[in-house]
Amino acid sequence: MGALKDIKVEITVVLGQARLPMHQLLRMGRGAVIELDANPKDDVLVLANNRPIARAEIVLQEDRIAVAITDPIAADG
Repeated sequence: MGALKDIKVEITVVLGQARLPMHQLLRMGRGAVIELDANPKDDVLVLANNRPIARAEIVLQEDRIAVAITDPIAADG
């Protein structure tokens, strides 16, 4: 179990996607809003080291935002 403490895993939650021309992206400043292709009730994708591991839903509890796993994704191979 001690060896597992030293393993680093980057977790990413993908809320949606957007396509923007580079010139539009470069003109954006602090506080700019990018519209995503997702709805608030859509599942989100959870990645571990850039590999999909689960689908989840966003959960709001008071002033905290959390992710609840709804469907683990089987690893290939």
